[in-house]
Amino acid sequence: MSTTSPSPVSPEGTRNGGDLPYRLIATDLDGTLLTSGETVSERTRAALATATGAGALHIIVTGRSAVWARPVFDEIGYTGIAVCGQGAQVYDAGAHKLLTSLTLDRRLAALAIEQIEAETGPLAIAANQDGLDGQVLAGPGYELLIGSDLPVVRVDRDGLFGSPLSKLYIQHHALTDDALAEAARRAAGNLVGVVMAGPGVVELLPLGLSKATGLAVAARRLGVRAADTIAFGDMPNDVPMFGWAAYGVAMANAHEELLAVADAVTAGNDEDGVAAVLERLYPAH
Repeated sequence: MSTTSPSPVSPEGTRNGGDLPYRLIATDLDGTLLTSGETVSERTRAALATATGAGALHIIVTGRSAVWARPVFDEIGYTGIAVCGQGAQVYDAGAHKLLTSLTLDRRLAALAIEQIEAETGPLAIAANQDGLDGQVLAGPGYELLIGSDLPVVRVDRDGLFGSPLSKLYIQHHALTDDALAEAARRAAGNLVGVVMAGPGVVELLPLGLSKATGLAVAARRLGVRAADTIAFGDMPNDVPMFGWAAYGVAMANAHEELLAVADAVTAGNDEDGVAAVLERLYPAH
């Protein structure tokens, strides 16, 4: 990936030599494909329809677990394969079926929390249970800051670790998201993966897991290579996906960490940034 100043996408400069500019279009969900109102604009729908009509594949790669992503997929009519839970789950949205699912070792997760709190002081914690029936359990003080009407179950801290988990969410009363993520990496980066995925969303994951690892698994199922892939995103959790894909496009509203490694920058998610790129790469005839 380039670390120089990103430039607008040039279809002539990004073709991989095949009949299509890219065979796979990988889009993040919140802050990228979705508007602030959590919808997909008509322009973006049309651009995706043109691209897929030309033979490209579209895959959603989201930090949301499948249980939180499913209502959005149903609302926007997405029925393809999706990568959910920061790469932990490969999910068939049309069949409402998990194809793969990885879990976070609860013993390591509890030790990671202990080590992080030794450095930062008390954390507010939430836990994402594994599976399609898994709930998000919110411990004392944890406040969900993204999404609308996403279901959470309030529990005490001891109730967070009672069943298999896909990931933990952590918050701190004083530290910024970036500062908390950095502190967590210093304290427990040898035990768990740490990623900042959105406002108030710092996550602890199985070590080595990322959107890139999940996308690689899904791409093999689809018969598509990294060299065939263009990716869109807005947050630091999209950095590994940009590293895996042939070309990474950051939204104008993207976090500076992602902007630093993007090959190109498009308009924001409320200005049809994904569509603006796809319309140039896959023009309607």
